[in-house]
Amino acid sequence: MLKDHGLLDCKPSSTPIDYTTKLCKDNGDDLADSVEYRKLIGRLLYLTNTRPDICFAVEKLSQYLDQPRKNHMSAAIRILKYLKGCPVTGLLFPSHSGNSVVGFTDSDWASCSDSKKLVSGYCFFYGLALVSWKSKKQATVAKSSTEPEYRALASATCEAQWLFNLFTELKLPLTKSINLYCDNQSALHLAANPIFHERTKHIEVDYHITREKAQMGLTRLLPIKSEEQLADVLTKPLPLGPFSKFYLKLGLTDIHGILGLREDIT
Repeated sequence: MLKDHGLLDCKPSSTPIDYTTKLCKDNGDDLADSVEYRKLIGRLLYLTNTRPDICFAVEKLSQYLDQPRKNHMSAAIRILKYLKGCPVTGLLFPSHSGNSVVGFTDSDWASCSDSKKLVSGYCFFYGLALVSWKSKKQATVAKSSTEPEYRALASATCEAQWLFNLFTELKLPLTKSINLYCDNQSALHLAANPIFHERTKHIEVDYHITREKAQMGLTRLLPIKSEEQLADVLTKPLPLGPFSKFYLKLGLTDIHGILGLREDIT
């Protein structure tokens, strides 16, 4: 991809998306070659299967495939410049890291400049290995700040149930409940005691699966500080400091560094 766009000698970017730039559907000049933009985003989407650090940026830019602008293409080129600085980075799966599952879930309320819809995300670790992650714009507009966090909890709970079933079929039963971390106290209180008042009665009943699975013992809902919420990297653009911290905690590793270490040992 770098070769196709003449970026083999470019200066790398420190983050995949600029946190100070607000991308919109109608702002900016029309892009002369929209096919090239769609081709690039399609290739980047495949790359998100092993690179969760670009997942949010690619998901954001994929919303403009129907009528891309020049600033959208510039943002896509920034992702390539970011990859230039870490071309051989991938996920590391340690051979001995425990058999517990831990999840992080978060959302960004009304983050979409065009539709005001929320972006939710989650990531799950099996021991120290990142095994599941997702960044997605939801289909409806949230009416309160609690609702998007509660929706994100419900989505993560469904993923936790799927992981539980998967590990059971693989004869790797989980020894304890799946710890699910959320940085919104209101959403945790709603999951523990769903009192239907003016701010929450409009939330669809199916989202209350969070409470049901927690009562069954599948998940254990726990609070976490916002600055420690790993799912932030999947829901919003971040400055270099927080992004670098979460980048390391996601388990992304320079493959060349690992191979060099093994050669030194042998």
